[in-house]
Amino acid sequence: MIYLGLMSGTSLDGLDAVFCTFRESDYEIIFGTTLEYDAETRNMLQRAPFVSGEELIFYDRQYGHYLGRKVNELIAQSGITPDIVASHGHTVFHAPEKRFSFQMGHGASIAAECNLPVMYDFRSLDVALGGHGAPLVPIGDKLLFPQFDACLNLGGFANVSLERDGKRIAWDICPVNFIANHLASLKGSHYDRDGLIGERGVIQKNLFDKLESLDYYQKKYPKSLAREWVEGNMAFLLSDLEYSVEDSLRSFYEHVAQRIVTDINFTSGKVLCTGGGAKNRFLMQCIREKAPWEVVIPEDELVDFKEALIFAFLCFLKQSGKPNCLASVTGASRDSLAGSVV
Repeated sequence: MIYLGLMSGTSLDGLDAVFCTFRESDYEIIFGTTLEYDAETRNMLQRAPFVSGEELIFYDRQYGHYLGRKVNELIAQSGITPDIVASHGHTVFHAPEKRFSFQMGHGASIAAECNLPVMYDFRSLDVALGGHGAPLVPIGDKLLFPQFDACLNLGGFANVSLERDGKRIAWDICPVNFIANHLASLKGSHYDRDGLIGERGVIQKNLFDKLESLDYYQKKYPKSLAREWVEGNMAFLLSDLEYSVEDSLRSFYEHVAQRIVTDINFTSGKVLCTGGGAKNRFLMQCIREKAPWEVVIPEDELVDFKEALIFAFLCFLKQSGKPNCLASVTGASRDSLAGSVV
């Protein structure tokens, strides 16, 4: 079977799409691309957490139809017709402590546009079982990339998965591009290309210490982060900056590097690093300077599309009747077969 995995991250970099196939724990990426959001769609995704219930339902359907049309465009562009679409959607709310997590992008609306089976809503069952519904990628890390001691993803948030005491565990470490992209936007850029803005700055110890002292970092796994947490705990980096954008970014990069190396408490080994942040040359330099383990950045194809690939893999696992969501990762009462099908 040919799968089409779709992933939209909190950093609003665009829609990642990958056509792929699987055989047991082997994968092949046939074609992958990132579709940049037009201004209207980006604005809708940014506004979604703050609109009325009725408008949110409308956005959910509208974004689903958008995704379905993009599937048709991808099929035309690649000449490949998938057997099923696996869509993560775009996270609007994530509140596992209240037993809900909402990813916009209505599955029936996607299917109506592309006339293909669609698997979506990968988080709700785990949250209903008392889990965080996140991270979901670790089952893919475990089965597809067993040669690495840990897998680190640097997207809107940094998250890591690794083996401990014979089971897979994972957690969100800290924000990355969610904050970095916002600070770069204050200088007129969508993101900090190569970390050049932050590289020009100076570490402000007061700001660094303030970031390091946040309560989340003292919590044990399972734990996960979302937009709501950032807005409640890092508001000082979102508005009314105490320091210049350059100094704020430089201090933030130092914080990210420190958190990652503290959390991945290895003295040696190999860590696979993917996600948009892996392309931030200066951030990776900050991490490498602190890390006693080897940072492995794979080919661009895997850096860009690993999460979309693994959501397609979650679909493959569920179709195979195998659990695709691990209680050891999320804290749920049991492993589950996540994802709804239209």
